Amino acid sequence: MDNKTTTRRFILEKDKHPDLPLMMLITLDTLRALGGSGTIQELVDHAIEAEGVTEEEQAYLLPNGRDRCFNSYLAWSRTYLKRGGALENSARGVWALTERGEGITKLEETQKIYATGYQEKRQRAKAKRDAKKSEKIEAMSEDISVDVFAPDGNEKVWKNILLAQLMEMDSSAFERLAQRLLREAGFVKVKVLGQTGDGGLDGVGILRVNLISFRVYFQCKRWANSVGSKEIRDFRGALQGRADKGLFITTSNFTKQASDEATRDGAIAIDLIDGERLCELLKQFDLGVKTETVERIVIDDQWLQEV
Repeated sequence: MDNKTTTRRFILEKDKHPDLPLMMLITLDTLRALGGSGTIQELVDHAIEAEGVTEEEQAYLLPNGRDRCFNSYLAWSRTYLKRGGALENSARGVWALTERGEGITKLEETQKIYATGYQEKRQRAKAKRDAKKSEKIEAMSEDISVDVFAPDGNEKVWKNILLAQLMEMDSSAFERLAQRLLREAGFVKVKVLGQTGDGGLDGVGILRVNLISFRVYFQCKRWANSVGSKEIRDFRGALQGRADKGLFITTSNFTKQASDEATRDGAIAIDLIDGERLCELLKQFDLGVKTETVERIVIDDQWLQEV
C-alpha cells in the first residue's frame, strides 16, 4: 500500500456523506499547498492526488446522476469557508485564502465554521419559506424568473437539462453535433467516420493555426459515468500514426487520472471536453442553446398602499 493511501484523512463511500468539516480543512490545506490560491480544477486535482482518491471513488455520483460526489463535497466546503470568512473568490473562478483562512489549521476550527454556517443556512431557509407565505405574488414572479439562465447559482440547471437531452440523442446524431461544433470552432474538412471509424475514432478534422495545420481525430461518448484513464489510453492507441492531436468529447466528466493521461509527456496530446464544457461551447456557438433577456415585472404593493 502506498503512502498516499495510508495518510488519507477521510473515507469516501458511495452512499454516505464524508465529514464536511474535515473536507473543509483539506480544502484549506490544498490552497496552502498551491501557494494560497487556485482554480476549482486545481483544487480538485491537488486534493485527489494528495488524498489518494481512486478513480472508482471519483466516479461516485450524487442521486441526480450527474454531479460527482467528491467535487460536490469540495464545493460545499468552499461555500462554508467563504461564508465563514476563510476564503474569497474572484469573478474568474480563482479561490484564495483570506487572512483568517491562512491561520486555520485544526479540525476544531472548521467544525465551528460549519456549525455556524449550518445554523445560518437553516435560518435562511426558514426566512425564505416565511417570505413565500406572506408574499405570494412576488414569490410566484420570483419562481418564474429563476429561469434556466439565472445567474444566481442555477446555471447548473440548464446544463443538466441540456445534458439529459444530449443523452437521448442517438450516437450518429451526437457525432453530427460534434462535427457541427468543430466547424463552428474553426475546424475544416471535418468528417464523421461513423461505423467505419477505426478503434473508436468517430471523426477527423483539420485545425488551422496561422500557417500550421493539425490533423485532429475526435471521439464522442454519451456517457453518464466518468471517463477513466483506460479510455484515454485506448483512444491514444487508435491515434498512433494517424493524427497530430486527439479530442475526446463526453457528456460526463474525466477522472484526475484520465486528465493526467491525456497530457502525458512523450505521448500524443489529447484535449478533453467534458459535459459542462460541452454545454458552454454549445451556448457560445448558439447550437441548440439561446440566451434570452427576460423582462421581469414586480408589483410594489407596499408603495401603492402608501400613495
